[in-house]
Amino acid sequence: MPFPQSPSRVVVVYSDEVWRYEMSDTHPLRPIRRKRTYDLMEAAGLTRADNISFVPPRPATDDEITLGHTPEYLGAVKTLSSGLELPVGPSYGFGPGDNPVFNGMFEANALTSGATMVAAHAIADGSADVAFNFAGGHQHHAMSDRASGFGVFNDTVMAAQWLADQGMRVAYIDIDCHHGDGVQAGFYDTPDVLTVSLHESGQFLFPGTGNVGESGRDAGENYSVNVPLAPHTSDVAYLAAFDAVVPQLVEAFNPDVLFTQLGVDTHVLDPITHLRLTVQGHAAVVGRLRDLASECGRWLAVGGGGYDLGAVARAWSVDLAIMAEIELPPELPITVPESPVAYTYADTLEPSDELVDMQISAFNDRSVEQVRELIFPHHGLG
Repeated sequence: MPFPQSPSRVVVVYSDEVWRYEMSDTHPLRPIRRKRTYDLMEAAGLTRADNISFVPPRPATDDEITLGHTPEYLGAVKTLSSGLELPVGPSYGFGPGDNPVFNGMFEANALTSGATMVAAHAIADGSADVAFNFAGGHQHHAMSDRASGFGVFNDTVMAAQWLADQGMRVAYIDIDCHHGDGVQAGFYDTPDVLTVSLHESGQFLFPGTGNVGESGRDAGENYSVNVPLAPHTSDVAYLAAFDAVVPQLVEAFNPDVLFTQLGVDTHVLDPITHLRLTVQGHAAVVGRLRDLASECGRWLAVGGGGYDLGAVARAWSVDLAIMAEIELPPELPITVPESPVAYTYADTLEPSDELVDMQISAFNDRSVEQVRELIFPHHGLG
């Protein structure tokens, strides 16, 4: 059923507690980006909009966490978080680098994951048409029994599994620059959750996965969809790949809920990735996602990656405005401290090289053709 009213009823799950934990002083994932995002939303008037409600998160319960993780792994996270050492055995993915142990690790990750569960409940009980936890989603690499790629508890798997357990068909669309491998793994053998990931090819970027041939197994075969993209893909080329794959698959799947991961590490200024999207390009994708969500009437959204703080704050503020059908003025009401030269939501790019653009398009076209040849026929698509 389409959104029952316009503008949509939007719930945002947030409190200042979600940015008070740091993995380390040098870790690229900086929780302060969540505060920067909220501050810009507030300055833009979005926190006072009639159809947007901000509600506090709560910690995920153990039962909710084990929707996506083994009890042994949950116990290990609790042990490490309290400052104790594990017995000799598996490290569960923790150690120097991407996934350091820090005091309060369990509490911090239970809270951001619980925020996604609050959003999922708002969607399921009909109190919201759209629910957004921009503090979540970055944990899409976490596996059932190990941390990975900055992720401890995979809130997207937890929430999507919970929705599926309520009898809902879930279409999960991941636009983070990195392949959503943890979510793919969580639903690789089931047709209840369609997972679609558009990402920089694993040939060039962590986690090195996300080939078109990773299409599911057993009952889940052809319900895992990957669109690997060339480095330096910019707005036009990205939108072309998205339009050629996503709308038809989502419409054929006919979901009860559209679940989207809205990573902003596709941005041209992102320091650890290689795509070249602008905020307005990202917004164009999110606008298309809103159109798809309006058909089923339920849209659950989480944040994701994004390591240029100004781009993240601008993009997620624009995303919220799209969700609520609010038009923002072009100028920023405040500047983001880490991006003092950005005065508008939109970006300006230097012209690209025509030959490079042709090579990018050829790479992406091959990915799209492979998806359409391998996946589309199994969903009744030509």
